[in-house]
Amino acid sequence: MRVMIIAGEASGDQHSAKLVEAVHAKKPDVFFYGIGGENMRKAGVDVLVDSAEMAVVGVVEIWAHRKVIFGALDKMRELLRTDPPDLLILTDYPEFNLRLAKTAKQLGIKVLFYISPQIWAWRQWRVKRIRKLVDMMAVIFPFELEFYHKHQVPVRFVGHPLANEVHASADKETLCKEFGLNPDKPVIGLFPGSRRSEVKRLADTIFESAKILKQQYPDYQFLLPVASTLSKDIIESHISEDIPAITMIEDRSYDVMQACDVIITVSGTVTLEIALIGTPLVIINRISPISYHLVKHLIKIDHIGLCNIVADKRVAPEFIQHDATPEKITNEVKRILSDDNYREEIRNGLVEIRKKLESSGKVTSIGDLTLEMLG
Repeated sequence: MRVMIIAGEASGDQHSAKLVEAVHAKKPDVFFYGIGGENMRKAGVDVLVDSAEMAVVGVVEIWAHRKVIFGALDKMRELLRTDPPDLLILTDYPEFNLRLAKTAKQLGIKVLFYISPQIWAWRQWRVKRIRKLVDMMAVIFPFELEFYHKHQVPVRFVGHPLANEVHASADKETLCKEFGLNPDKPVIGLFPGSRRSEVKRLADTIFESAKILKQQYPDYQFLLPVASTLSKDIIESHISEDIPAITMIEDRSYDVMQACDVIITVSGTVTLEIALIGTPLVIINRISPISYHLVKHLIKIDHIGLCNIVADKRVAPEFIQHDATPEKITNEVKRILSDDNYREEIRNGLVEIRKKLESSGKVTSIGDLTLEMLG
């Protein structure tokens, strides 16, 4: 059996790799091919297009990368026509994946969409398109079940892929010593993202925040995880000579999260991972003014951090657009480090998020659902 699988960014690459491993554990001869990254390669996927070239967000940013993105779309469409798979699995990345789903639907190829686009948050009219193009939605949050049932879309709750997977390899003190840091001095995590476009937009603000903190508190230490979709060179290109020393760790993001006392991070799945580790965090985001103007009226929720969305309240502070300044970010970091009650309030909120994801009732494995759809 042959499965085309598409993951357009780092988190999708991780989750898709787990899906492939789950299927291969029960049926090793299923052949996977498509778009992904290093995790999917290691899981045995024949990666035809590297997802690192496609991981951008924002209207302006996507337009700038349109040749790469639409080139990949044309390539996958042609493969659907000339060598159709038994099943098409689309992981997140909705703008690209729903276009590909349309082609698959026209060709009579079954479509499984894994990890729902956040249509419950904005642009809810897209559910009509999903109902037409997707044979099954595999959702990872319990509240998504009700949404899709309401709109008469076939849906299964498969559990959040991170709920039982986010664990550090050791305690904070052990990891700090391993990373060459003093566990008795504050450690600030700097998380500029897993996409080049995120780094381009937000790394300078994060590093300027680190500079201010170091000037005020010379004993502060800074730790940064390098995502598998990036290289140190991309990060270092944003670090000027006056930025304090930053310890960079590759491919150990959960250990980095555990080693930190507080983290400055971009929004997205990483906020949920940090929440599951339990480290207090400050969430920032900024996109181009044009992109922000176009989307702000469509958003139906009060938070951008996924951890806050799951909690349905502001557990971690957020700084968006013009509020995402080094001054406001550093003031928040200092408050978390100095105010024991405030820090404990955030930690308690993060514990509740983990409980929500771990006690979600009956779950269908995404691997089992894949095999079911393959017949």
